[in-house]
Amino acid sequence: MKASKIITTASLGIACALVLTAAVTADELAPLKQFSPDGGSACFGRVYDADHLKTHPRQKVARIFFYYGPDPVSRPSEDPSDGLASAGYNGFMTTTARGARKPEWVGGWCRASEEEGGAGKIRCGMECDRTMAELSLDAEGRLVVGGVARDIYLGGGSEDELGKAEYDRQALGVDDDGFRLERRPAADCKAEFARIDPVDPALGDPLRVRLKPDQPFCYGRDYSAEHLASHPNQLTQTIRVFRSGAEIAAFAAKGKAASWPNGADLVVAVTTRQNATRSVQTYSCEGEADQWRCVATAPTDSGPSCDLSQKEIYLRRGANGTMMLANPKASLPFAPLCQVDAATETKSDDRVFRLQAMPQAACAQ
Repeated sequence: MKASKIITTASLGIACALVLTAAVTADELAPLKQFSPDGGSACFGRVYDADHLKTHPRQKVARIFFYYGPDPVSRPSEDPSDGLASAGYNGFMTTTARGARKPEWVGGWCRASEEEGGAGKIRCGMECDRTMAELSLDAEGRLVVGGVARDIYLGGGSEDELGKAEYDRQALGVDDDGFRLERRPAADCKAEFARIDPVDPALGDPLRVRLKPDQPFCYGRDYSAEHLASHPNQLTQTIRVFRSGAEIAAFAAKGKAASWPNGADLVVAVTTRQNATRSVQTYSCEGEADQWRCVATAPTDSGPSCDLSQKEIYLRRGANGTMMLANPKASLPFAPLCQVDAATETKSDDRVFRLQAMPQAACAQ
């Protein structure tokens, strides 16, 4: 169950995004006082009524919002770099086509126009030197949004790749430009962007918030005889994931509490239905989008050397305080990690585990 990264239409052309991000300087992204006197966050939006859409049949956009400010899209992340926020985006636009269930969105870098005669205008660029929009404020304080490409959510060259008919179906309409948006409270934009990927309240806080760097934890599960009888391919009888005093002290010695959970060690212990002996393995974790990626730190015995980077597990928050553990590459300590054989390799029923919080004593070695 390797978690999907936070990937959206804003990640199109990520290879050249890395180059452009480095080129965006603090001066170029100085606060834009055209939006607000102090250069702070600003929200503009418009929801078109049925009468307007009826008289503009070539306009697909039924709702459009523009937000200037910090990232309103990404959920709380396990990655201390806060995901897309590291790209330095300061402008975000979302549109919902008529009949669509969810909005689409893009993010980019907005700065005052440097073109001749561009006083008062703002250009918002995206990856690969593409334009998200050209912005200005009219005499009534409305945000005029122009220069919106029909393929803004598809990427350059999409018409040739898709063919005209499919391109016309997926692209914005020929009248989807020149929008005039009313100023709105910032909360309106945040609520609109929240429609893109609604937060599941049952998931609660991310693991990096729920689990503290200076506190132990214990999660696990004991599988009943009935469960094992109905899952004949499952080797795991009991499983524990925990941090004890030793792991807490090791992390504190590194002096990197601000980077939690990066560099944190934890322990996985299992017993199997074939062997009641407890097998233990230590992993070192890094935050990665909405998951922890944890790599085995050493073999469980003196077996032959192997690539431990391939011996990894993934942790994610589950509903109602549970923890999800995914084991895609036979990295649970069924056997010495470099000596996995047919009898101890990961089976389909040993790949994903839903673990409950347990007393620390349940994880004591």
